[in-house]
Amino acid sequence: MNEIIKSMKERRSIRKFKPDMPPKADIEQIVEAGLYSANGRGKQAVITLAVTQKELRDKIASDNCAIGGWNAEFDPFYGAPVILMVLAQKDCPTCVYDGSLVMGNMMLAAHSLGLGSIWIHRAKEESEREDYKQLLKSLGVEGEWEGIGHCAVGYVEGDYPPAPSRKDNRVFWIE
Repeated sequence: MNEIIKSMKERRSIRKFKPDMPPKADIEQIVEAGLYSANGRGKQAVITLAVTQKELRDKIASDNCAIGGWNAEFDPFYGAPVILMVLAQKDCPTCVYDGSLVMGNMMLAAHSLGLGSIWIHRAKEESEREDYKQLLKSLGVEGEWEGIGHCAVGYVEGDYPPAPSRKDNRVFWIE
């Protein structure tokens, strides 16, 4: 089987990560895979904040937890040490689709490198907060941005989850 298709079939959302930081070279490859995702009209209107700094990672987790309404002790990123926050230009009509493709590419890339990942929501709500707008500004990022998702990445703790069976009647051929 083709290696890309094999990765697509094997990749799972991971909900328990080891605290060990993956090599920066692996994180760079994951981010690069996102940069090569398909995008509307070739606009490349998506950015990624690659967060490996524990203090900022923990702040994002705390904010995400508060937005989600969970107990403050809960880690919505399941212990993953890397958070790749994907944002898209708000005025781009394909922003959500483009950002979603970036997320998909990055999750497949993580799997292909032996790392686990999971898509975590609430990046939209975070990106609307003033402190996140200031963070972008401090990085030299101009304009209005909409958070699409967080790709939490790290080494899988425990067994890799098996694939659930696929539902029937989801493909309809017209020949």
